[in-house]
Amino acid sequence: MRGVAAADGTVALGHAVVVDGARFAAVGPYEELLATYGERARVREWDDGILTPGRYERDAVALLEATYWPDPREADDLGTEPLTGAALAALDMTDARWGASARRGVQRLLATGTTALAGPFTHPAVRTAVTRSGLRDRPVGPPEPGGDADFAVLAPDGTCLTTSIGGRLVYRRR
Repeated sequence: MRGVAAADGTVALGHAVVVDGARFAAVGPYEELLATYGERARVREWDDGILTPGRYERDAVALLEATYWPDPREADDLGTEPLTGAALAALDMTDARWGASARRGVQRLLATGTTALAGPFTHPAVRTAVTRSGLRDRPVGPPEPGGDADFAVLAPDGTCLTTSIGGRLVYRRR
């Protein structure tokens, strides 16, 4: 058993999910799930978080194939904000640079609780970065037994605390 994830406001206040591998094994009141699975599970709790289905990013193609996400080492020359339009056109965009940009863009999306993207992605380096990240190409529904264990935990201010895809923690705010 992989674990019980709990946050106030999960499916209903005080509910939690049990993740077994890449799927939800159970959804219900935290105390009941802890009593049933607690000894075999790794328990993660977010007292001030809200467990939600992950975000579905409809603009993923524009964000990853028509945007350059600068490397922090380029901040002095390019700044830290994503580049589009004329600023992007002025760059020498090799396949390696597109791949690195896409990986940084994917990390930014994961940091917002994104678990699924709308495609299709036509640039091979971008497609590779998306595939390796584990991001889905379709939205996932609410947590239910047997469903994909894709979810995010959001703080009350809406910032993402963690993102999980297929039961695997892919982002955690430090």
